[in-house]
Amino acid sequence: MKRPSVPELWSRLSPLPGGKTLFSKILGRAAPYTGTIDARVTELSPGHAVVTLGDRKAVRNHLNSIHAIALMNLGEVATGLAVMAGVDGRGRGIITHLGMDYTKKARGRITATCDAELPTQPGKHDVEVVATLRDASGDAVATAHARWRVDLT
Repeated sequence: MKRPSVPELWSRLSPLPGGKTLFSKILGRAAPYTGTIDARVTELSPGHAVVTLGDRKAVRNHLNSIHAIALMNLGEVATGLAVMAGVDGRGRGIITHLGMDYTKKARGRITATCDAELPTQPGKHDVEVVATLRDASGDAVATAHARWRVDLT
C-alpha cells in the first residue's frame, strides 16, 4: 500500500474530531526533530500553512521566553508544509537556506503563517518562502525566510 502524501493525510484526518492533533503527531514522528516542539497544524492547503506552538517549559530559554531555535523550527515547519502541500504528486522539495529575523520576545501561543507562490513548470526551482510568526495579540515576534529547492516533474 502506498504511503499517503502530506495533503492526502491532511484531507483524511483534519475533518475528524482530533484529526488535526493526530496529523500533527504523525508529522512529529515522521520528522523527529520537528516533533520536539510539539507544533499543531491548524490549516493546510497548496502554498498555505498555519502552525501553532504552545508556550511551555520545554521550549523556553533562560530569559523566560520561547527559545530562538524553537521559533526557527516552527518557521521551517510552516514553510515546509506550505511547499510540500503545493508540490504534492508533482515533485519534491528540500530546504537549502533558513534565516530568521526576531522582532519581539515570544511568549504565549505563537502562530506561524506561510503563503507561498509556487512554480508550476517542470524543473528545478529555488523558491523563497516567508512565514510570519505572531503572538496571541497579533504582534509579529519573528519572520522566517526559507529557500526551498523544488524539483517538479
